[in-house]
Amino acid sequence: QVQLADSWGGLVQPGGSLRLSCAASGIIFRWYRMGWYRQAPGKQRELVAHINIAGTTNLADPVKGRVTISRDNAKNTAYLQMNNLKPEDTAVYYCSAQEQAGISDATYWGQGTQVTVSS
Repeated sequence: QVQLADSWGGLVQPGGSLRLSCAASGIIFRWYRMGWYRQAPGKQRELVAHINIAGTTNLADPVKGRVTISRDNAKNTAYLQMNNLKPEDTAVYYCSAQEQAGISDATYWGQGTQVTVSS
């Protein structure tokens, strides 16, 4: 089976930091682009960041300068470090894994975790 295990989010104060992790199993990890999307109430799901199989990163404009995404292929895990969090970052964050080997184009999703930024 394929599983993307999200770490827990939680409540943080504005200006605070939080690190999310996503541990993958059941896939050849190095063949997958890893990333996070988020969805706030009443809003469409939007990209936060992703990192492809070559290590190239892509960050959405609202989080540039505040977010770093990385991956550890030896641990089959991706990390999202978020700093200087703002109330508008409040959302459910979903880890994603998208195959980039050109074989299946499969995409898998974690179950999501709530991140709330509030005082």
